[in-house]
Amino acid sequence: MSESKKILLAEDNSILSLLLKFKLEKAGYNLFIAENGKEAIEIIEQQKPEIILTDVMMPFVSGLEIISHVRNKLDLITPVIVFSSAGQEEMVLNAFNLGATDFMAKPFSPNELIIRIKRLLQ
Repeated sequence: MSESKKILLAEDNSILSLLLKFKLEKAGYNLFIAENGKEAIEIIEQQKPEIILTDVMMPFVSGLEIISHVRNKLDLITPVIVFSSAGQEEMVLNAFNLGATDFMAKPFSPNELIIRIKRLLQ
């Protein structure tokens, strides 16, 4: 890998963010972390990440609004993996309708996430 791929992680749980940061950077990715959806959109517009990881439930701007912004306003085909806690089936369906690429229920395995990221970035 000549240049490491840029990943945006939009997650308001700082413990999960730190765990994923450690795992993803160890796997050779360049990670940007947003603690809320508003920050996520700013990073997406400035950094143009190769892949976007977002929680559905976030302060200010939700994960669903991030997907909508990426697909409709920015017109990007960037892969988006959505995280959601159990029991949010309707939100997951909404996420796919808005253009999410993949979905993982929390809690999930960071190693499985890395496998999914590699598959999407091929």
